[in-house]
Amino acid sequence: MDQTSASTLRKASLNTPTDLGQNARIDISGALTALLGDVFALYLKTKNFHWHLSGPHFRDFHLMLDDQAGQLIGMTDAIAERARKIGGATLRSVGHIARVQRLLDNDADFVTADDMLAELKSDNEQLIGIMRQVHDLTSEHGDVATTSLLEGWVDEAEGRVWFLFESNRKS
Repeated sequence: MDQTSASTLRKASLNTPTDLGQNARIDISGALTALLGDVFALYLKTKNFHWHLSGPHFRDFHLMLDDQAGQLIGMTDAIAERARKIGGATLRSVGHIARVQRLLDNDADFVTADDMLAELKSDNEQLIGIMRQVHDLTSEHGDVATTSLLEGWVDEAEGRVWFLFESNRKS
């Protein structure tokens, strides 16, 4: 196969059967890819804080963050496969994640437990806002399957925000 043929194949439409129009496929798969980047970024930050947590509530916070990371990683395959089901592409590398994520990383050598919980609460709130925007987009295009998935993920994220808020509340 010559270089021109390989390049043409890389750019060819996936021709995945869907009743969603071309614009819907492009818009939704792009939004899902960016969402997936954010979910991976939040997953890794949650695990980072889980691994580096210290303080008097270590055990409780450590277990809570592990549970929350499990929810996040559990979303990733469904997001990517939904983008593929409608004929779009999705993330291909860690570099791709870095290019599309909107949630900020935290590479600090030390973060207090209170600051970890507050930052994760804020990030989950931002993720909820992003998911609501994607929900609006999928609703506009009549993509009920993606819309339905997003509703469950928003509920999970609201649960994470609640736990992080209550865990960081001062008596």
